Amino acid sequence: MKIDLTVAAIPAFIGAMAAEYAWQRAHPVEPGTRAGDYQLADTVASLSMGVGSLAAPYVAKRLLDPVTPGVGRHGRTLLAVGAAAAVLTTVGDVVRRRLRDGSLPDPQTVSAQVREVQEELAEIRQGPAVVSEDRTPPVLRKAHGALAVSAVASTALITSTTWAALTSGRRLFDRSPLDLGGGRWALVAAVLGWDFVYYWNHRFSHESRWLWAVHVVHHSSERYNLSTALRQPVAEGVTLTVPYGLLALAGVRPALIEQARGINLIYQFWIHTEAIRRLGWVEKVFNTPSHHRVHHGSNRDYLDRNHGSILILWDRLFGTFEEEDEPVVYGLTANVGSYNPARIATHEWVDIAADVAAADTWQDRWSFLLRRPGWAYARRAAAGVA
Repeated sequence: MKIDLTVAAIPAFIGAMAAEYAWQRAHPVEPGTRAGDYQLADTVASLSMGVGSLAAPYVAKRLLDPVTPGVGRHGRTLLAVGAAAAVLTTVGDVVRRRLRDGSLPDPQTVSAQVREVQEELAEIRQGPAVVSEDRTPPVLRKAHGALAVSAVASTALITSTTWAALTSGRRLFDRSPLDLGGGRWALVAAVLGWDFVYYWNHRFSHESRWLWAVHVVHHSSERYNLSTALRQPVAEGVTLTVPYGLLALAGVRPALIEQARGINLIYQFWIHTEAIRRLGWVEKVFNTPSHHRVHHGSNRDYLDRNHGSILILWDRLFGTFEEEDEPVVYGLTANVGSYNPARIATHEWVDIAADVAAADTWQDRWSFLLRRPGWAYARRAAAGVA
């Protein structure tokens, strides 16, 4: 029977949290002055999401396999729904422009850059243009927004599930002429390979809002202790990543890839603490509590830094390293304000859906999903949406 290392480590996780709590009791500070101190509602939320993350892969497989093209019998149905929603959304775009402007939009005979310059010149000569009122009935506006969300969501779901099926470790290992065997050096290759791929996936999770909607769960706590490490995503089955199955193409057996995953997650547990400060020369090579505190900071200089898992070398090599040199403010730039696991897990998805529904163009709809979170927040603010 295959043993999941992260499940086997649960007693150690609990024991370590108890030890950290005992250390905090032995080194008291003024209440509210140490973000590492345990707070019941926050800890319960983290542990609940940890349990949810263990069950999520099994639930996702049951839900997603039937609608995965080439795998489940409803894959073609999902493709048809997505295509129909996209066509109807495009028709709705034309109708809304007709209602707003009183005529069909002019043919786009010049490039967007030229039109932008022309509009700026016209504004200088004539003053700011008057924006036409959107006269679309509210019920049609809502229906149009729902169609846009359906089109984007179904396309994203089709893409992510198909990509996961095509790049699974077992599938790619069967196609590879290489086999590194099952010895210790093969395991070392698996761990290092996983760590390298993890760096890029972790980095992309901060640079694309689609991936951020999954990963934001882990950053949602304004506390920082070992329970925070267990606040894991539950929606990894509906995202797009650099496939760890690439290791299988290099000859790493799928069983070793799974072991590397467990080792990677277990290593990351201990770095979620304020009880350990600096570790000297270790900081040069390995990820440490100090480095990872920076990663969880919402301080301006700490945003999107220190993405490494076991090794910090990748951050030093690819320009995303930041030293801990000021007190860390944990959490998000705009915190969730809730300990409800359902709210924590879905708040960014809800915001994405609202942005896609309100967008007027396909470019904006896809940008709200794929571009950096900061772009989306700035775009929303510019439109006067809270």
